Amino acid sequence: MANRVQDKIAVITGGAGGIGSTVGQVFCEEGAGVVLVDHDSATLEAVARQLREAIPGAQVLAVAADISSEAEAMRAAQEAMARFGQIDILVNNAGIREYWPLAEAPAESWQKILGVNLLSYAFMAKAALPALRASGAGSIVNISSTYGVTGRAGMGQYDATKAAILALTRTLAFEEAGHGVRVNAVCPGATLTPFHVRRAQQKGRGAEDLQQEYLQDCLMHRWCDPREVAYPILWLASGEASYITATTLMVDGGRPVM
Repeated sequence: MANRVQDKIAVITGGAGGIGSTVGQVFCEEGAGVVLVDHDSATLEAVARQLREAIPGAQVLAVAADISSEAEAMRAAQEAMARFGQIDILVNNAGIREYWPLAEAPAESWQKILGVNLLSYAFMAKAALPALRASGAGSIVNISSTYGVTGRAGMGQYDATKAAILALTRTLAFEEAGHGVRVNAVCPGATLTPFHVRRAQQKGRGAEDLQQEYLQDCLMHRWCDPREVAYPILWLASGEASYITATTLMVDGGRPVM
């Protein structure tokens, strides 16, 4: 199918990253105007340029902002409204990682990761909600993680923020149902993005090594391609999911049952 989000305007945070940029591409392919928001201005502009070149007629606005700041989140929403006059979809996808055992995690790393991984979601939702309500069929899709449901050692701060996103999603769905805004969450599994490739290369490992890593980690025995995350996000944002809210969708190749 095509044109699932025709004439809609979607704001996508973390838009310069592997999942965020792919979501932007898929939304453009399906007829939406896209506002990509990220703190990495150089990469963000490159992604926006690539989308415009690859997709005829693509409407893409790049907004460089640190949305761990409420004022910056508000500015991003205002720039989207100034350009397009509407916001119909918000995809909260911004995220960073911290690698500390909880017993050793410094306060600064907590403040940093909470700002990006959780507060930015709350700030962007608050900033976009007037427009989402006015849309008549507004949709928010929050990107969490399988580790927001399960657990592991060494990344407890990241996992705690991802679990908090699920609680935020349920509460916001409850509060906004009367305003016609649906709120759902997606939990991606191991998704092969440039971030993971760069980390592997820094350790002297190549793409083949990465491909082997997750062969036994989920029922499908492979990494997820970013487009395989983008399409469930697209579906939840579209009218095809009009009776779905407060839901957590696992996109993980069957990982929890392993």
